[in-house]
Amino acid sequence: MLYALDSSPYEMKSKPKVILETERLRLQEFTLDDCNFIVQLLNSPGWLRNIGDKGVYSHEAATTYLKEGPISGYATFGSDLYMVWCKANALPIGMCGLKKRGGLENHNLGFAFLPDFQGMGYAFEITDALLNHAHKVWMLEKVDAITLPTNQRSIHLLQKLNMQFISNLKLKGQDEVLSLYRRTW
Repeated sequence: MLYALDSSPYEMKSKPKVILETERLRLQEFTLDDCNFIVQLLNSPGWLRNIGDKGVYSHEAATTYLKEGPISGYATFGSDLYMVWCKANALPIGMCGLKKRGGLENHNLGFAFLPDFQGMGYAFEITDALLNHAHKVWMLEKVDAITLPTNQRSIHLLQKLNMQFISNLKLKGQDEVLSLYRRTW
Protein backbone atom coordinates (compact mmCIF):
# COMPACT_ATOMS: atom_id res chain seq x y z
CA MET A 1 0.00 0.00 0.00
CA LEU A 2 1.37 3.42 -0.92
CA TYR A 3 0.64 6.64 0.90
CA ALA A 4 0.77 10.07 -0.66
CA LEU A 5 3.60 12.04 0.89
CA ASP A 6 5.16 15.32 -0.01
CA SER A 7 7.96 14.37 -2.38
CA SER A 8 10.09 17.41 -1.58
CA PRO A 9 13.23 16.98 0.56
CA TYR A 10 12.58 17.01 4.29
CA GLU A 11 12.77 20.50 5.68
CA MET A 12 12.28 21.60 9.25
CA LYS A 13 9.89 24.53 9.47
CA SER A 14 10.05 24.92 13.24
CA LYS A 15 13.08 24.46 15.45
CA PRO A 16 12.49 21.40 17.65
CA LYS A 17 13.98 21.00 21.12
CA VAL A 18 17.11 18.84 21.00
CA ILE A 19 17.34 16.24 23.77
CA LEU A 20 20.84 14.93 23.04
CA GLU A 21 23.38 14.42 20.28
CA THR A 22 25.82 11.66 19.42
CA GLU A 23 28.55 11.70 16.81
CA ARG A 24 26.13 10.77 14.01
CA LEU A 25 22.65 11.43 15.40
CA ARG A 26 20.45 14.01 17.06
CA LEU A 27 17.45 13.14 19.24
CA GLN A 28 14.83 15.89 19.09
CA GLU A 29 11.21 16.47 19.98
CA PHE A 30 8.64 15.87 17.30
CA THR A 31 6.71 18.85 15.99
CA LEU A 32 3.59 18.98 13.83
CA ASP A 33 5.91 19.55 10.86
CA ASP A 34 6.87 15.86 11.10
CA CYS A 35 3.59 14.37 9.86
CA ASN A 36 4.95 13.06 6.54
CA PHE A 37 7.74 11.25 8.35
CA ILE A 38 5.28 9.75 10.87
CA VAL A 39 3.10 8.36 8.07
CA GLN A 40 6.17 6.83 6.43
CA LEU A 41 7.59 5.29 9.63
CA LEU A 42 4.30 3.97 11.05
CA ASN A 43 3.58 2.20 7.77
CA SER A 44 7.03 0.68 7.27
CA PRO A 45 7.20 -3.14 7.22
CA GLY A 46 9.09 -3.45 10.52
CA TRP A 47 6.67 -1.17 12.36
CA LEU A 48 3.63 -3.03 11.05
CA ARG A 49 5.15 -6.44 11.86
CA ASN A 50 6.54 -5.67 15.33
CA ILE A 51 4.39 -2.84 16.68
CA GLY A 52 1.18 -3.00 14.69
CA ASP A 53 -1.05 -0.94 12.46
CA LYS A 54 -1.90 2.36 14.18
CA GLY A 55 -4.20 3.50 11.38
CA VAL A 56 -2.02 6.51 10.57
CA TYR A 57 -2.34 6.86 6.80
CA SER A 58 -2.82 10.61 6.33
CA HIS A 59 -1.45 13.97 7.41
CA GLU A 60 -4.52 14.46 9.61
CA ALA A 61 -4.08 11.08 11.34
CA ALA A 62 -0.38 11.82 11.86
CA THR A 63 -1.26 15.19 13.41
CA THR A 64 -3.58 13.44 15.86
CA TYR A 65 -0.94 10.76 16.60
CA LEU A 66 1.68 13.41 17.38
CA LYS A 67 -0.64 15.62 19.46
CA GLU A 68 -2.08 12.75 21.52
CA GLY A 69 1.18 10.78 21.70
CA PRO A 70 4.66 12.30 21.83
CA ILE A 71 3.73 15.98 22.12
CA SER A 72 1.28 15.26 24.95
CA GLY A 73 3.86 13.01 26.63
CA TYR A 74 6.48 15.78 26.69
CA ALA A 75 4.07 18.01 28.61
CA THR A 76 2.60 15.33 30.87
CA PHE A 77 5.56 13.07 31.69
CA GLY A 78 8.60 15.09 30.60
CA SER A 79 9.53 12.53 27.95
CA ASP A 80 8.08 10.40 25.19
CA LEU A 81 9.16 9.28 21.74
CA TYR A 82 11.57 11.57 19.89
CA MET A 83 12.71 11.86 16.30
CA VAL A 84 16.12 10.41 15.44
CA TRP A 85 17.79 12.76 12.98
CA CYS A 86 20.83 11.66 10.96
CA LYS A 87 23.38 14.46 10.75
CA ALA A 88 25.17 13.09 7.67
CA ASN A 89 22.17 13.20 5.35
CA ALA A 90 20.03 15.72 7.27
CA LEU A 91 17.04 13.36 7.35
CA PRO A 92 14.79 11.83 9.99
CA ILE A 93 15.56 8.10 10.16
CA GLY A 94 13.59 6.81 13.13
CA MET A 95 12.22 7.40 16.58
CA CYS A 96 13.45 6.56 20.04
CA GLY A 97 12.34 7.57 23.48
CA LEU A 98 11.10 6.80 26.95
CA LYS A 99 7.34 6.58 27.33
CA LYS A 100 5.15 6.19 30.36
CA ARG A 101 2.91 3.31 29.37
CA GLY A 102 -0.08 1.97 31.25
CA GLY A 103 0.62 -1.44 32.74
CA LEU A 104 4.32 -0.78 33.31
CA GLU A 105 5.72 0.82 36.44
CA ASN A 106 8.84 2.31 34.84
CA HIS A 107 9.52 4.42 31.78
CA ASN A 108 9.47 2.23 28.68
CA LEU A 109 12.21 2.38 26.02
CA GLY A 110 10.82 2.41 22.50
CA PHE A 111 12.54 2.64 19.14
CA ALA A 112 11.86 2.13 15.44
CA PHE A 113 13.81 2.95 12.28
CA LEU A 114 13.06 3.19 8.60
CA PRO A 115 14.24 0.07 6.72
CA ASP A 116 17.05 1.90 4.88
CA PHE A 117 18.67 2.83 8.20
CA GLN A 118 18.60 -0.52 9.99
CA GLY A 119 21.74 -2.57 10.55
CA MET A 120 24.03 0.49 10.67
CA GLY A 121 24.42 0.76 14.44
CA TYR A 122 22.09 3.76 14.71
CA ALA A 123 19.64 2.01 17.06
CA PHE A 124 22.36 1.07 19.55
CA GLU A 125 24.03 4.48 19.32
CA ILE A 126 20.90 6.45 20.13
CA THR A 127 19.32 4.06 22.66
CA ASP A 128 22.58 3.75 24.59
CA ALA A 129 22.96 7.55 24.66
CA LEU A 130 19.33 7.96 25.75
CA LEU A 131 19.64 5.41 28.57
CA ASN A 132 22.79 7.14 29.84
CA HIS A 133 21.01 10.51 29.63
CA ALA A 134 17.96 9.08 31.45
CA HIS A 135 20.10 7.87 34.31
CA LYS A 136 22.52 10.79 34.63
CA VAL A 137 20.23 13.73 33.79
CA TRP A 138 16.70 12.52 34.51
CA MET A 139 17.89 10.39 37.49
CA LEU A 140 15.97 7.27 36.45
CA GLU A 141 17.06 4.12 38.27
CA LYS A 142 15.08 1.63 36.14
CA VAL A 143 13.94 1.54 32.53
CA ASP A 144 11.74 -1.15 30.99
CA ALA A 145 11.34 -2.29 27.40
CA ILE A 146 8.76 -4.59 25.88
CA THR A 147 8.99 -6.50 22.63
CA LEU A 148 7.44 -9.42 20.87
CA PRO A 149 9.23 -12.64 21.88
CA THR A 150 9.81 -13.25 18.16
CA ASN A 151 11.50 -9.89 17.49
CA GLN A 152 15.09 -11.13 17.63
CA ARG A 153 16.61 -7.85 16.40
CA SER A 154 15.06 -5.90 19.27
CA ILE A 155 15.91 -8.60 21.81
CA HIS A 156 19.54 -8.57 20.67
CA LEU A 157 19.66 -4.77 21.02
CA LEU A 158 18.06 -4.87 24.49
CA GLN A 159 20.61 -7.43 25.64
CA LYS A 160 23.45 -5.33 24.18
CA LEU A 161 22.08 -2.42 26.26
CA ASN A 162 22.45 -4.57 29.41
CA MET A 163 18.70 -5.00 29.79
CA GLN A 164 17.69 -8.23 31.50
CA PHE A 165 14.70 -10.40 30.65
CA ILE A 166 12.14 -10.15 33.48
CA SER A 167 9.08 -12.06 32.29
CA ASN A 168 6.47 -12.48 29.60
CA LEU A 169 3.30 -10.44 30.12
CA LYS A 170 0.11 -9.19 28.54
CA LEU A 171 -0.74 -5.50 28.76
CA LYS A 172 -4.24 -4.69 29.94
CA GLY A 173 -6.78 -5.05 27.15
CA GLN A 174 -4.37 -6.89 24.82
CA ASP A 175 -4.14 -10.56 23.93
CA GLU A 176 -0.56 -10.44 22.66
CA VAL A 177 2.21 -11.88 24.84
CA LEU A 178 5.19 -9.53 25.19
CA SER A 179 8.63 -9.97 26.71
CA LEU A 180 9.59 -7.48 29.43
CA TYR A 181 13.21 -6.40 29.77
CA ARG A 182 14.65 -4.05 32.41
CA ARG A 183 17.82 -2.10 33.01
CA THR A 184 18.60 -1.13 36.59
CA TRP A 185 21.45 1.13 37.68
